[in-house]
Amino acid sequence: MTLQGSQPSQRILIADDDPVMRHLLTTIVRKEGYDAVVVDDGREAYRILQSDADFRAGIFDKMMPHLEGLDIVRYMRTEKRLRRIPVLMISAERDLQLMAKSFVAGVTVFLTKPFNPEQFQTTLRILLTNKSNPGSVPPQ
Repeated sequence: MTLQGSQPSQRILIADDDPVMRHLLTTIVRKEGYDAVVVDDGREAYRILQSDADFRAGIFDKMMPHLEGLDIVRYMRTEKRLRRIPVLMISAERDLQLMAKSFVAGVTVFLTKPFNPEQFQTTLRILLTNKSNPGSVPPQ
């Protein structure tokens, strides 16, 4: 359900190469009332973002074929039309340096695997409602 007019987009871009993870993320995003645009690698996410900036948020796996999630975020932060989109980065790596690098690159929220559906749902809600989030879109 994409809202039209001055309403913020209700679409969330999900990029993850793991089919089980894609299914989990998509299910929860839809349960929260958003439309999921789902791709299985970073190159496809990049291709979509080149022509479409109408997303409420992005959810990217850090490690993907062709283009990593962090590379997508770096690209997004160089494009004025994409800067407002908050990003949740997911990674199996529990490395503080990686987390710091991610935030410097422009990641809004970082979630480490493994996580349960409730943890992801809570993190998603924080991502989408945090008023101090530079990417969040205020209600119209």
